[in-house]
Amino acid sequence: MTTKSMKRLFALILAALAAAAVFGVLVHAVLVAAHVSEPAATTVYGLTFRRLWASAVAVLALVGVVLSGLALARAANRFGTASGRLGAIVGSVAGLLAVVNGGLLLAIANGGPGTGNGVVGAAGAAVLGLIAMVLGGLALARSRRPRLTG
Repeated sequence: MTTKSMKRLFALILAALAAAAVFGVLVHAVLVAAHVSEPAATTVYGLTFRRLWASAVAVLALVGVVLSGLALARAANRFGTASGRLGAIVGSVAGLLAVVNGGLLLAIANGGPGTGNGVVGAAGAAVLGLIAMVLGGLALARSRRPRLTG
């Protein structure tokens, strides 16, 4: 490996660690804002319906982030035979669904982490959903700009 590629890899690793730290802080902030940040006195182990719901919503939010990020990053901005706006729209809608479901799960939760209510997954889904919506909005704004021909 060359020195340039090692520096780039190191920068990517640092950026990923910083992003993970910011994500953790944002999830904790959502839990505090929803008043469900205190851990349970007795921990529920195993998969509950609400944990499954929160996990599914978190995966949906992650798909939204990936689609919106791809729509924003690609210059050609094409997904299959459809226009490039499709990825941004689908990513934004997935993010919106994740935010709504994550917020609903946090609203009906009657305890913090460890109670089986899926509050950590719901908070993560809400944060990732917001990120997907922002990235999708940026991609839509970029796709609406007139292209300069030269």
